[in-house]
Amino acid sequence: MNLINLNIDNFESVINNTGIVLVDCWAAWCSACKDFKPIFEKTAANFPTHTFGMIDTMTEKDLVSLLKIEHIPTLLLYRDGIMLFKQPGYFSEDKLEDIIKQAESLNMDLVRADLESQKS
Repeated sequence: MNLINLNIDNFESVINNTGIVLVDCWAAWCSACKDFKPIFEKTAANFPTHTFGMIDTMTEKDLVSLLKIEHIPTLLLYRDGIMLFKQPGYFSEDKLEDIIKQAESLNMDLVRADLESQKS
C-alpha cells in the first residue's frame, strides 16, 4: 500500500519525491482523527499512484514543531516537493478526493514561476 508512517528521518525524502504526497497529522487520543483515518486509508487505496503519509503527533513532536502543526487532524498536500495545501479539520471522502483532483490539475511550471516571482 502507498501509506507510509512519516517521521523526522524520512519526511523530507518522502515529500520531495515527484508526484502528490498527502499527509495526515493525527494523535491516538483524537476522536476526529480516529474518524478520519478510514477515509484517509480508503482514499489512499483509490489513488495508488500517490503517496499517503501519516504523522503521529505524539511521537513526532520535533516534526510537528517544524511543520507548525497547531491543531489535529491537519491535512498537508505536497506536489513535487511543494506544499500546496495545509488545513486542519476532518474531510469527507468527496472533499478529500476533490482536493487531490485539484492538485493533479495544477500546472506546476506556473506554480514554480509564481513562487519564484514571490521571492523577488
